Amino acid sequence: MGLKKKLGLGVASAALGLSLVGGGTFAYFSDTAEASGSFAAGTLDLSANPTTVIEVDNIKPGDTMLRSFDLVNGGSLDIATINLDTDYTTTGNGNNGGDDFGDHIRVNFLLNKDKVDFPVWSTTLSELKNMDPDVIDGNFFSQFLGEKGGKLAANTSDKMWVQFEFVDEGDQNHFQGDSLSLKWTFEGMQGDGESK
Repeated sequence: MGLKKKLGLGVASAALGLSLVGGGTFAYFSDTAEASGSFAAGTLDLSANPTTVIEVDNIKPGDTMLRSFDLVNGGSLDIATINLDTDYTTTGNGNNGGDDFGDHIRVNFLLNKDKVDFPVWSTTLSELKNMDPDVIDGNFFSQFLGEKGGKLAANTSDKMWVQFEFVDEGDQNHFQGDSLSLKWTFEGMQGDGESK
């Protein structure tokens, strides 16, 4: 190896050593910290107990039927409003001349069984079927929930009282042998968001 090569290799080694030493002189202090979080959504779990609100045979015009059932909030969030969707089907002799059996079944919503003579709100099944599900909240459930502090609290239940009445409107012979199958669908809605 020639002198020039040895000298060049020595200069390169010296430059490398200086760069390593110089690089260390620009070091700085550092530290790290970590933060974490979690989000868990609450639940709404509305149910009715019993699920069959009414089952009665051999009714006649003028009959009334008082029934109760519990609305149960099994979720972790309060329910602020309740909507009610009503549907029903009728079967019978087919000679009703277009008269709807649901027009003759009145529903009286009560706050308790002692106020049968003073329903909070009354309507027929046919009117309920044709209403928007949220209409009943303003007519009945807001008053019902108002008595409960404005909500159906999480993990609680409240008893509802309903009186059904086959309204006597004179000649209703064409309803003999008819039947009506009712389906109510309750929908619980959360309240406004809040600071947590």
